[in-house]
Amino acid sequence: MICAVVDACLDAGCDKTIAVVGYKQELVRDALSEYGDKVGYAVQDQQNGTGHAVKCALPNLEGVHDDTPVFVLCGDGPLIRSETLAAIIDLHTKTNAAATLATSVVVDSTGYGRIVRDGDGRFCKIVEQVNATEEQRQIREINPSYYCFRLGDLRDGLARITTNETSGEEYITDVPELLLGSGKTVEVIDAVPPEDVLSINTLEQLAEVDSIFRSRAGSGGRV
Repeated sequence: MICAVVDACLDAGCDKTIAVVGYKQELVRDALSEYGDKVGYAVQDQQNGTGHAVKCALPNLEGVHDDTPVFVLCGDGPLIRSETLAAIIDLHTKTNAAATLATSVVVDSTGYGRIVRDGDGRFCKIVEQVNATEEQRQIREINPSYYCFRLGDLRDGLARITTNETSGEEYITDVPELLLGSGKTVEVIDAVPPEDVLSINTLEQLAEVDSIFRSRAGSGGRV
């Protein structure tokens, strides 16, 4: 799974890829060994949430200019497309945004963070399932965890996130709202096909995603 994500990043033109590893990290490192120095590693010793995971990766970016765009992606989404990443970075660059996130509209949004917009359709925040109201849980536009941040703004946002009272974790999903509240530009693009955000929590779901993955490869299209 993670190799597909790395491939998409490389195809999209990323100069550096960092894998955040923790429990059974040796398996991840072994799976990525073929990439050599194209992939670096950051260790998250305690599973304190997605925001904490990204914080662990920041030391790997010392010396990188604050204006550099940085993708933050999940390593378990093998249906990711480099074309989607290209669309995100294109909008991010054209608008000079602090953060750009891609969304998807799905039939069943259970388990995903919801995209909350205001009355004019502008992005307000991401609300995780565990913190969502009943009204917010009816929202079908979800966060599939495709982010692009200006590095300096990512650092600033991560420094200001707090531990969620419900889960006890630090969420990367809080960063866009924090940046928006600071007067920064946050762009949203509905660019992720519903098929691409299929989750893998059961053997049946693994088989479904594997079937789609292999059919793409077999058809000669991009995996």
